Amino acid sequence: MMAVTSATDPRPERGHPSGRPPLWRRDDGSPIACVEKIKVLNENYAELCQMAQDAIEDGLLMGCSEAQMREALHALIDGLVNPYVAGK
Repeated sequence: MMAVTSATDPRPERGHPSGRPPLWRRDDGSPIACVEKIKVLNENYAELCQMAQDAIEDGLLMGCSEAQMREALHALIDGLVNPYVAGK
């Protein structure tokens, strides 16, 4: 299980420019404080980073354009649906 990371955590994680997952926040901007929630969010983030990295590498090895691979992954994320939208 992945440890909760903090601003002082020296361990880099691939896929995020700062080397760490983001500080998880609520819609009002306040940070998520529950350690268990942060662990789950960080684990999900790390898994997604690794899967996206693997997809990029596979695509490149198979001759796909890097730009097209990035566009496809961006489109995939942009197309995700929030099933918890109020009023639905």
